[in-house]
Amino acid sequence: MNFHKIIRIVAGLLGLAGIIFLVLLISKGDDAIKSAAAAGDTSTVDPMAFVAYITLALILFFVLFFVLKALFTNTATLKKTLVNVGAFLLLFLIAYFVFAQGVETPMRDGELLSASGSKMVGAGLYLFYFLIVIAAVLMVFSGAGKFLKK
Repeated sequence: MNFHKIIRIVAGLLGLAGIIFLVLLISKGDDAIKSAAAAGDTSTVDPMAFVAYITLALILFFVLFFVLKALFTNTATLKKTLVNVGAFLLLFLIAYFVFAQGVETPMRDGELLSASGSKMVGAGLYLFYFLIVIAAVLMVFSGAGKFLKK
């Protein structure tokens, strides 16, 4: 039995379990579920959430497994990926240490955002702006290059 067939069987079983729990939820009705949840009884919804968590965990595992497998089997792709991750980290470090300023900020709920938290938010915003500008410049150059070749 190959790996693809096993994945299809597991996906089918998880889908079947999800359908069974959905039918159980629908058969109980909204009012019964809401009143039970208000009383602290979440046993009706918990199995459905458990199936969702298992499905999410399996998807994340398989995505990470196949991405890492593909990266480590092709050294050229691994090198390009590491260069791109390094460039992204360099942009983040520039945004954090050069542009972002940390100031304690009061929030709406009465809490106080620390200076380091404020600096991290600012760095994220500056990084976002950098990436927008880089994407726009690359699109312009790509379009101009195609236009000039015609």
